[in-house]
Amino acid sequence: MIATITSLLFTNTTVRQTIVKNTFWLGVMEGVNKLLKLLLIIYVARILGAGEYGTFTFALAFIGLFSIFFHLGLHQIIVKEFSSDRQKENDFSALLSLEILLSLGTLLLIFFGSFFITSDFLTRKIIWILALYAALDNFFALTNLFFRARQRMEFEALTKIIQAALVTSFGLFVVFNFPSIENLSYSYLCASFAVLVLAMVFFHTRVYRLSLCWNGKVWGKFLGMSWPLALGGVFLTIYGNTDSVMLGLLGQVTETGWYNAAFKVIGVSTIPASLIGLSFFPALSSALSDPQKLQRIWNYQMKAMIFLVVPIVVGGITLAPRIISFMYGADFSPATLAFQILLVSVGLMILYSPLAQALLIFNQQKKTLWIAPVGAGVNVLLNLILIPTYSLYGAAISTVFTYAVIFFLVFLYAVKLTPIKILNYSFVLAFVGALTSSFAMYLFISQPPISSVPVYAVVCFGAIIYCICYLGYERVIRKLRFTPSSTS
Repeated sequence: MIATITSLLFTNTTVRQTIVKNTFWLGVMEGVNKLLKLLLIIYVARILGAGEYGTFTFALAFIGLFSIFFHLGLHQIIVKEFSSDRQKENDFSALLSLEILLSLGTLLLIFFGSFFITSDFLTRKIIWILALYAALDNFFALTNLFFRARQRMEFEALTKIIQAALVTSFGLFVVFNFPSIENLSYSYLCASFAVLVLAMVFFHTRVYRLSLCWNGKVWGKFLGMSWPLALGGVFLTIYGNTDSVMLGLLGQVTETGWYNAAFKVIGVSTIPASLIGLSFFPALSSALSDPQKLQRIWNYQMKAMIFLVVPIVVGGITLAPRIISFMYGADFSPATLAFQILLVSVGLMILYSPLAQALLIFNQQKKTLWIAPVGAGVNVLLNLILIPTYSLYGAAISTVFTYAVIFFLVFLYAVKLTPIKILNYSFVLAFVGALTSSFAMYLFISQPPISSVPVYAVVCFGAIIYCICYLGYERVIRKLRFTPSSTS
């Protein structure tokens, strides 16, 4: 039994077993990571209040506008290239050197930009501290690309869990003993530095000897592949952070805190989908030369996304008031409606991921480059129109419309530019099953007597009911499929 479990969780054998193994480890990683950080944010929001928390998230959102410049889309390309050809790992030293230069340049951009975004010295100082944290976190992510490319996510999971544990521990210690957003920022920086040192030592001694190599040829080759992702990433960061930045600039700092409190819960709801996407991407890249195998793997991924997205949206909207109250308390009740609106964007994001991966593995990122600026333009325009009148709710609506436009365009291009069969009968059946099972779940969790049950228990019971109904639906469909052939 021990040998079987060890083989299943620590050895790559078949495609399906590798995907299951990687999904398990990514699930553990993302679950522990986001839940620990959510725990930290809950106490930060409760102890410091929506105002100070809003300032903290405003600083993070401003840094987020520059986040793509730390790596210029190289991370996805590195995973793609390293997973397709192990010999390309020899370029890692040159890529490490390139990222050092990119990080230094990005830190300078953030430093000078902070003088234009705020006149408050404390906010500016928090931006500087968190910018250093973001730079260190980028190098930490770089070391994990090796594990992802080799489809050994168990090592990435271990390092990221250690990182989340240290950040949360440092943060909670500061919040309970020295509560201020400045001290909280320093705790993020110190924890990130400690994790990076540990990760670099382990990586250097056990995985790949670290060194610097100033190789312009390698830089040009990888940047030539990543620049469409980088340009697209610029616009992604715009519509991913403009709402919080704009709320802060309009003086709605408390509203920024409410809005980002809702967004943190949204982040937890996307854990299953994000780990599935991370787990499937290397497998899709390695199956590029086998169309049937590629289609089969992609089908697994899309059906898994459908299975996840419907109950998350239905259950989340139904239980939103109780979730926000349980997480943050009554002072954050204005975040409830924003959370419900944002859940629609969660559905679009989850279904968007397999389509974007299909385009990327077939190197179609240049042809779809214009989609990101369109999304950014829609988002900025809607934020300018809606936020002054509807505050955080206008920001949430802008996010939903932005993702709807992007999803529609990416879907059209995935159908047109890839040989993958994007739509088929099995996906329709999966949607029907998910909708039917989610309706059964809704009937249970919306009953008045359930209001006296703790919300975390309701979520668990609802998930169990959904899974039972979906499995029953799948069993009926299988019988209907095979009955005609057996009688003939």
